[in-house]
Amino acid sequence: MTPEEQLKELSRNHVSLISEEELLRKLKSKRSLRVKLGVDPSRPDLHLGHAVVLRKLRHFQKFGHQVVLIIGDFTARIGDPSGRSKTRPMLSREEAKINAESYSTQAFKILDRELTEIRFNSEWLDAMSFEDVIRLSSKYTVARMMERHDFARRYEENEPIGISEFLYPLAQAYDSVVVKADVEIGGDDQFFNLVVGRKIQEEHGLEAQAILTVPLIEGTDGKLKMSKSYDNYIAFDDTPRDMFGKLMSIPDTLTLKYFRLLTDKSEVELSEIETKIKSKSVNPRDLKLELGVEITSQFYGEETALNARDEFIKIFRNKELPGEIPEIKISTESVSVVDLLVSHANISSRSEARRLIDQGGVKVNDEVLNDIHSVIEISDGDVLRIGKKRFYRLVKC
Repeated sequence: MTPEEQLKELSRNHVSLISEEELLRKLKSKRSLRVKLGVDPSRPDLHLGHAVVLRKLRHFQKFGHQVVLIIGDFTARIGDPSGRSKTRPMLSREEAKINAESYSTQAFKILDRELTEIRFNSEWLDAMSFEDVIRLSSKYTVARMMERHDFARRYEENEPIGISEFLYPLAQAYDSVVVKADVEIGGDDQFFNLVVGRKIQEEHGLEAQAILTVPLIEGTDGKLKMSKSYDNYIAFDDTPRDMFGKLMSIPDTLTLKYFRLLTDKSEVELSEIETKIKSKSVNPRDLKLELGVEITSQFYGEETALNARDEFIKIFRNKELPGEIPEIKISTESVSVVDLLVSHANISSRSEARRLIDQGGVKVNDEVLNDIHSVIEISDGDVLRIGKKRFYRLVKC
């Protein structure tokens, strides 16, 4: 592709681009650009929210550019204030290290390993002296920092803002200095931080990075951005069945957005899907079945994705049991339902077990168990069902 054609492809579905002229000039240089993404391992797993920006990086790699993936094992210990109404708790060094290791392997489910350079920002940020930090902070003003929407809102509402939160954008910006980023990509909530990166690069005598932001996607609740904190995420490491099932649970209103940001559908194909949705000529569930196969295939291959689809149809459309059900071996004639859930079905606590029972989420052979004090008699082959997706076969031993 020509640089102009590359620009058109790379800027698809973007929210902000600074600037089109700058990025085109960099593409015309005909050198391999260094395209940076910073991710903080605040939780152990990547999810489809991360996939949106990782897929954009993969498009840059398609044109031969070098991705620099910065795992923020240092900045995770500060906590990114982006979009937050209060200060985020800081991680310990050990927590950040464990989470960082999972990020650095899961990213290659999307990225090309040969064109990816992984760096951990503790490499240079741990080495900074207090004098270094003061010199870095002198390159940005409080007034400029307060232009950030969430800071301004919290200040107006008399909510506390830690000085450490002002240092976070500067630390992220310094990452761009160290790796000499030509382009930085991030979610739309990262716009301010990426702009700070441009300023700090110029202060260090470097050419300012172009910046490109992509939309955030809502999670399975359809309201909040996808996040493990909100328990509305679809993780890279979910089983094929769980991934497919979660995709089927998203609100119908998100189907087109997921197709647009998480698949390789062309603009013509996306237009056709949009027409079908508006005209109501197709059952929304059928479109989500197609979406589930498309996305699950990216992580597990088409055959496994099709099997997950067929399994879903069996369970939820035909009311059949899944083909394989894990067994729970019980050595007693009877057991309390709470003990069964906590001791044998991986429910985290007795209070969580009681909540599931109160909500009608526990069944044995399609009979709802709604008494938290109930004791069930064990018969070989009984099927315990928890929620919509978890099944166990009870076996006496």
